[in-house]
Amino acid sequence: MKVVQLGCGTCGLVCAEHLAKNPKVDHLTLADMKTDGAKALADRIKDDKVAVKKVDGTKRGELEKLLSGQDIVIATMPWRLNKLAMEVATKTRTNYVDFGMPFDSTGPEFDKYAKVCEDAGISALIGMGVEPGISDVFAMHAASKLDRPDEAHVYDGDTAHIEGIEIFSPWSPIDMLDETSVPAAVFRDGKIEFVPPLSMKQTYDFPEPVGKLTVYKTNHDETYFMPMEIKTLKNASFNIAIDDNFVEAAEVLRKTGMLSKEILEARGVKVRPLDVVAALMPTPANLASQVKGDACFAVEVSGLKDGKQTKVRIWMMMSHEKTSELYGTNATGYLVGTGGAIATEMLIDGEVERKGFVIPEQLPTGSFLRRLEPKGLRFNEETIPL
Repeated sequence: MKVVQLGCGTCGLVCAEHLAKNPKVDHLTLADMKTDGAKALADRIKDDKVAVKKVDGTKRGELEKLLSGQDIVIATMPWRLNKLAMEVATKTRTNYVDFGMPFDSTGPEFDKYAKVCEDAGISALIGMGVEPGISDVFAMHAASKLDRPDEAHVYDGDTAHIEGIEIFSPWSPIDMLDETSVPAAVFRDGKIEFVPPLSMKQTYDFPEPVGKLTVYKTNHDETYFMPMEIKTLKNASFNIAIDDNFVEAAEVLRKTGMLSKEILEARGVKVRPLDVVAALMPTPANLASQVKGDACFAVEVSGLKDGKQTKVRIWMMMSHEKTSELYGTNATGYLVGTGGAIATEMLIDGEVERKGFVIPEQLPTGSFLRRLEPKGLRFNEETIPL
């Protein structure tokens, strides 16, 4: 089995390290424009099956050469860049995995690429990180406990902080900025609606030690995915806790056009404002040992059980400090990368036979959940009468 890890940032390297330990992976290529992180991992693993390549993921020719003869590519670049990798994968007949689908929604473009992947005879596993990814599997598990699930909501909470740094992201800064700049999708009364960026918020009480945080609705894959497989849902949403400083900065940047994805020319240089802002933020990989606090995500599915209104809540908690000690990364990066690794290993083990798009809800739920604990991830579950 030949596997390519395309994108070797915080989350990609976690996934790659899991796969490097898999005996069924005969060759693992770590590909990125910036190779420092990949080289550091390769040096630590010290295994001849791991190779590092400098590749520009925005250039079709380089990707075609990279993916030729490969069995699986895990695309973990900023999510908007992954569409090209998917296109190339259909031509090279390479199975594809990502941590967030490279589309704004599950509309015509989603349907078009699903058909292209199916026609190419490849499995394209999309949204296989933690949110989306593990959270969606939790939603399916919770829904199975009810006779009729009516609502499903995902809540992401984090008390991450770094002394001396007010604004940062423990995962891809460009993706986080992007997420706060576009209308948020909400599934209400059986249909998708959109609300302005950062316009809907609530207080959610996460399990201790995280506690109560303000969470915002943003555009996230779960809002589209959960109703696709949990057919009785009437309402669904994704909600993420965002630091007040980050919210204030994001709103100002959006209003001034600094989160624009359109290319403009400034003093003879062509740039996207979003890229400039992201480049000014700290790199998550360089912050791993400095992040303090805890990351938690919770999934709540409510509906009818034995004729009574019931809620099933499943959650997972990780300490940033402990994760840094054990795995050399932050909790967010470890959760995302591990979710992607589990999905990839299920594909390697022949548990994913569907061609075309595969969303996390379509993975064998029991097998996915059993694979969490061996990788250091434990979840909690409770059923609450309403």
